[in-house]
This record gives sequence, C-alpha cells and structure tokens, in this order.
Amino acid sequence: MQLTVSSLAERPEMLGQVVGMANTWPEFLLHDPVGNAHYGRIATELPEYVLFAEDEHGDVVAHAYSVPFALIDVDEDDEEDEHEEREAYVDEEAGGARGMLPARGWDEVLARAFADRRRGTPPDTVSAISIVVAPHVQGGGLSGRMLSAMRDNARAHGFGEVVAPVRPSAKHLEPRTPMQEYAFRKRADGLPHDPWLRVHVRAGGVIEAVAPASMTVAASLEEWRAWTGLPFDTEGLVQVPGALVPVHCETGRGYAVYVEPNVWVRHTL
Repeated sequence: MQLTVSSLAERPEMLGQVVGMANTWPEFLLHDPVGNAHYGRIATELPEYVLFAEDEHGDVVAHAYSVPFALIDVDEDDEEDEHEEREAYVDEEAGGARGMLPARGWDEVLARAFADRRRGTPPDTVSAISIVVAPHVQGGGLSGRMLSAMRDNARAHGFGEVVAPVRPSAKHLEPRTPMQEYAFRKRADGLPHDPWLRVHVRAGGVIEAVAPASMTVAASLEEWRAWTGLPFDTEGLVQVPGALVPVHCETGRGYAVYVEPNVWVRHTL
C-alpha cells in the first residue's frame, strides 16, 4: 500500500478525516472519564503530535496520537504520595531519573500532559497515547509503520525517549491471566508472546513494568448492559468481550468497575 504520513500541524484540513476514521475499540473503553476529558484535545491543541497515514486515494487509514509531558521533573507542590508512586516504578538498573513511570499509566500520562501544558512545565518525554488502524486495512503491518513514524516525530521534536502504556492486543483472550505474567511471556525466539508487544520490541522498545491501573471505567449496571449486551446481574467478576481483565460487578450497589492494566514499554531514540 502506498502511504503518505503527515502530521495535523502540516495538514490541518485533514482534522475531520482523522478524528472521524473508523476504529474497533470496545464501546466501554470510550467511557474512560480521563480519556473523555482530554483525548479529543490532542488533535486541536497538539496537532504536531498527531500523525496520520493517507492512502493513494486520499483516505486516512491510520493515525497515531502522542503527547509530550514531564516524566522526570516533579513540581515541588506535588503531593508526597505522588512522589512515592512514581518512585515505586523506578527501574533501578536503568537509573532512577529514567524510571519514574506511573502506576496509573494511560490515564495519568494524558492528564499530566495537559496539566504540564497549563502550568508551563517543560516536557522531557513523549508518551504514546494511541495507534489506530482502520478496520479494512488491519493485519498489514501498518501499526508498526505508525509506531516508527511516532518515534521519528518525537526525535524530530528534540526528545530522546518515547514511553508507551501498551494495551496488549491478545490479552483479551486471557482475561484471567495476571498481566504481570502475560506481559513478560516470551516465545521460543525470545520475542514477546503478545503481537503488539512484539511490534514494540522489534522497533527497539523494552518492556519495563506493568501499569496496574492504566484506565478505569466505573458506571451503572444499566450503562454496562447498554455497552456490552450482557445482563450484569451476577455479583463478582464478569468477562466482557474486548476487556483485558474481568469487570467487577456490584449488583447490590448497582454499579460495575473496570480497571485495566497496561504494559509500560520504553523506547530510547
């Protein structure tokens, strides 16, 4: 497939096509409140970090969103428990300054990026937020090409590192397997078992840690029923198609909560 990759900063007229491109996200994931508050802002406020691939017909077939944020620098007014949380995810072998990856993964990076922007805190790192490939062209290696473009874009903006709270693509097939076990599982050739983690490692990424509470969706049982078509009438863990771990259902209280773990991958550029 002949593709042209551009940023929205270069081609602002493509905004509608980029944000309107079809995707295959499970419906419940679209109701993460942090994502609802901030994801849509990336395309309009940080267009230089939104890349898209255009085919020979001028159709958008993939896009990649990322955000710059301050990973190393901690504001002196931050709460003490936030310091402790970040330090808990330090990779000692990599050196303390490089390892402050938050347990709240995707949610925290997205919120922190816009908080840093509001406060004027200089970013030192780029975080991947999403790479989405249109359904009709999936399976052709386009996700890897967009990851490479994201890395190149971060380097072109003067950054030396990209971190990614990765949502493993096949984990939904094993929702009851602990993420800590799944994330570090390898094939006979030494590459990750998971296809999307494998793409990251082949691109030069290193699997570093699990972000145990990367996304959180809490809603009424009626909302969960509408999103999934499931009855949500049994107390306890409910397996939902597309979910990486079971959803915790509280029938007596009328709500259910999904806390998704992701996998931190670090790309040195």
